[in-house]
Amino acid sequence: MDTFRSNGKFNKENNIKNDKKSQTTKYAILDKDPWLGPYQHDIELRMERYANLKKTLLSGGKTLSDIANGHLFYGFHKTSAGWIYREWAPSADALYLMGDFNFWDPRAHPLKRLSGGNWEILLPKTCSLDHGSRVKVRVVRRGTSQDRIPLYISRASQEPDTTDFYGEVWDWSNKNSFKWTDKTWLSSGREKDFDKPLIYEAHVGMAQEAERIGTYKEFTKNIIPRIKKSGYNTIQLMGLMEHPYYASFGYHVSNFFAASSRFGTPDDLKELINAAHNAGIRVIMDIVHSHSVPNTREGINKFDGTNSQFFHAGAKGNHPAWGSKLFNYGKHEVIHFLLSNVKFWIEEYHIDGFRFDGVTSMIYHDHGLGAAFDHYDKYFGMNTHIEALNYLQLANDLIDELAPNIMTIAEDMSGMPGMCIDVSDGGIGFDYRLSMGVPDYWIKNLETSSDEQLSMWEMWHQLTSRRPFEKTIGYCESHDQALVGDKTIIFWLADKEMYYHMSALDRNIEIDRAIALHKMIRFVTLTLAGEGYLNFMGNEFGHPEWIDFPREGNDWSYRYALRKWSLADSDHLRYKHLAAFDREMLKIVKKYPILKTDNQANLWCDDQDKILAFRKGDLIFLFNFHPTASFEGYELPVIDQGTYSAIFNSDKAEFGGFDRISSSTTYRTETLDSRGGKIGIKIYSPSRTVLVLKQKSQ
Repeated sequence: MDTFRSNGKFNKENNIKNDKKSQTTKYAILDKDPWLGPYQHDIELRMERYANLKKTLLSGGKTLSDIANGHLFYGFHKTSAGWIYREWAPSADALYLMGDFNFWDPRAHPLKRLSGGNWEILLPKTCSLDHGSRVKVRVVRRGTSQDRIPLYISRASQEPDTTDFYGEVWDWSNKNSFKWTDKTWLSSGREKDFDKPLIYEAHVGMAQEAERIGTYKEFTKNIIPRIKKSGYNTIQLMGLMEHPYYASFGYHVSNFFAASSRFGTPDDLKELINAAHNAGIRVIMDIVHSHSVPNTREGINKFDGTNSQFFHAGAKGNHPAWGSKLFNYGKHEVIHFLLSNVKFWIEEYHIDGFRFDGVTSMIYHDHGLGAAFDHYDKYFGMNTHIEALNYLQLANDLIDELAPNIMTIAEDMSGMPGMCIDVSDGGIGFDYRLSMGVPDYWIKNLETSSDEQLSMWEMWHQLTSRRPFEKTIGYCESHDQALVGDKTIIFWLADKEMYYHMSALDRNIEIDRAIALHKMIRFVTLTLAGEGYLNFMGNEFGHPEWIDFPREGNDWSYRYALRKWSLADSDHLRYKHLAAFDREMLKIVKKYPILKTDNQANLWCDDQDKILAFRKGDLIFLFNFHPTASFEGYELPVIDQGTYSAIFNSDKAEFGGFDRISSSTTYRTETLDSRGGKIGIKIYSPSRTVLVLKQKSQ
């Protein structure tokens, strides 16, 4: 669990100090989080630097949107006079554009040096450069030259059966290019309408059953309807930004303005997003501004011949664990590049939001490696990378300026205070952060504890202990848990029995246990762990195998870089039960205000009976995690007197259960003597089931 409280003595002292300081502070974060009092100076320093940075960047009355237009200046742009190509390479001595349009002549088209490290060339209409032309730019510095892909290229591809990469000129005004029909996207009437984000984390390349790379077009045709039917309202696409190594899952980016060419063309991606929007589904993407691939042939590293164009020089510019390059967020040109990248994906591809990858690595000088964030001291001081925090504040402010309904999610395992508080209040400005401690909690229990050892109090604490005023995306497993070397929840529960006993006609005690607990773990996580929910594709129906991308260690096999959708579609297999349960639990969340934390109450928690019951809004949730005990007439305290009935339960036959619960039974409140005279109901609670109760109208 992301820790955010230290020992009681420390908290009490901090609270006293904060009471005195918060009266004079202008940042609401100090009032929202009472443990931040001793760190008021750190927050004020961060905000002072942010204000100074904005003042410098936005001189002359500019807005953040005004300065985030690098993609409109650099790169290739078609004009009435021909093509104009600009580049930023401050330390280069000469640049030459070459490609199939000039038979790759490295001297035929030199760029002219402008001020500010910029270079430019105008290619007249008579030049054969056109939409789809392959290009590179030769960069010369101190007598050494290297052929590079332009920094702002919109499409970069690898020559088949080679290690050679090239850029491709893309004419966005081409008359044959894709035309948007998602007319309501970013309309003026829309505000932050992404409450209840139910996120389907997906990877285009592996979203099919064949042992190959899938395409944008296949995803549009086959997967978007599946996601729509499943009930998810948001797709989170992984690996959209161009990356040379497929097995990196897209997290080692080489070309920041290029959509991955492995899956198709930029128009194909637009068609995918357009189709999702017309199906009522948002599309967010993983955006990687925490680091970059070190490659020079296809990446941005050493583009102008120096180590420090985009990244820190020396060891500071190298990530010690990831083997990648680290941005210098204190450099205005780097900020310009990254902010322009954010704006480009929003305006060119109609992206609805971003999951910022590697935030923990960004905001600490030691990248959070091996750190236990068990004390507020860990969040502040010399290890805090203020320049990176300021960049994230700029990015969130830019997004709000461009369109207030664009969602941002922080992948931060440290639990940095204020990550999801508005910048104007002293925070970093994200809308949500991932509940990264919750999957760790589940996997730890499944790996080390028996069913009899599962603690209801610990479960309640782990799923509900998070900072107020900061929204969280809850999840019990993502792609991280599905990767080879780890196990998905269903595989932790069922292991090899999945290969032999998933027939719909088979009743196997281990599979019955696995299916029951798989449903309960997902449902309790959905209802308690956040204000949103995330699932990795296939996990909703218990996909039986891990993910392993083609690599040298598996002889470059695609065998496990796919999803077997036919398992969930088969009437003869029990995967259909898990898929059906997932659809129905999402319907409950959509119908009732469950994804809120200001209306929940713990009604009963019993480690011996393995009962966890709580109320959220108008609904009561009764979880029985006991491996064997079913309770007849279980005395369950409730808050309001009246009559209750079950509107949902996990034990239905269509969900792979035993149909032990009647939906027609009603439960009238009475005084519960064994519960100290509390008002409650007596109810049948079968083992390994969850019931959802609602009070009947009077």
